[in-house]
Amino acid sequence: MSKFGKELIKSLSEAVAHAQGKSAARAHVVRVPDVKAIREHLRMSQSEFAKAYRIPLSTLKNWEQGRRQPDAPAAAYLEAISRRPKVIREALAA
Repeated sequence: MSKFGKELIKSLSEAVAHAQGKSAARAHVVRVPDVKAIREHLRMSQSEFAKAYRIPLSTLKNWEQGRRQPDAPAAAYLEAISRRPKVIREALAA
């Protein structure tokens, strides 16, 4: 059997094991920051926060109301805002 054939069989076997819950699949967990808490800590309205950090207001509202969750890049951006809000604002103003 060719190398490709062996790799294909191995991959399919792993996929079946995963589907049956028998594999130890890697899971990437994104820590979702509390957007409303970050905004309130900065004492900003939703409109002010959205404008200052260039986040669409509707997106911010959806995050805060739990209708949507930030994806990994947005979660990282929010984490940066929570740690260094002034630096982020200054970077965006330049």
